[in-house]
Amino acid sequence: MGKLYSEIDDRLRAFIARQRMFFVASAPNGPGGHINCSPKGLDTFRILGPTRVAYLDFVGSGVETIAHLRQNGRVVLMFCAFDGPPNIVRLHGRGAAIEPRDPGFAELRASFPAAPGVRAIVQVDLTRISDSCGYGVPLMRYEGERPQMGEWAERKGEAGLDAYQREKNGASLDGLPGLRWTSEP
Repeated sequence: MGKLYSEIDDRLRAFIARQRMFFVASAPNGPGGHINCSPKGLDTFRILGPTRVAYLDFVGSGVETIAHLRQNGRVVLMFCAFDGPPNIVRLHGRGAAIEPRDPGFAELRASFPAAPGVRAIVQVDLTRISDSCGYGVPLMRYEGERPQMGEWAERKGEAGLDAYQREKNGASLDGLPGLRWTSEP
């Protein structure tokens, strides 16, 4: 059934590359606060090394993952096989949100395709890599990508996205700090 890995090997790399979506989960410190789980799609995930990964984070109405990473760094990414042989891969680690004004952002951004509305790159140093059977995951058919997110970001434009992020991405649901730059004058 489940197995632990010391690094992302070729088999795991191939499995991850075939998945059209993944999930990101994080939580604030302590017994209170909102646990967050977000689906991610598009061509947004990269394996940077045997124990380091990154994904593009787009402008959205919430900033939970970034706020949780700023507070405690804990994150897990989950990939499920919705077609083909059943499998689930979980990548636990310590993450950081690298914002466009941060050193190293441009170099890391070059690893991904051009896309409107990118607010950060989440980079994760993996501390636990595992897989499990995935027998309970349903078989589903991929039909394509939804165009709405990119279209929305293009309509907003750079100034509109900045204003939206200042309004929506300065703090999490629990009041934890979100994007650093939104508090700048």
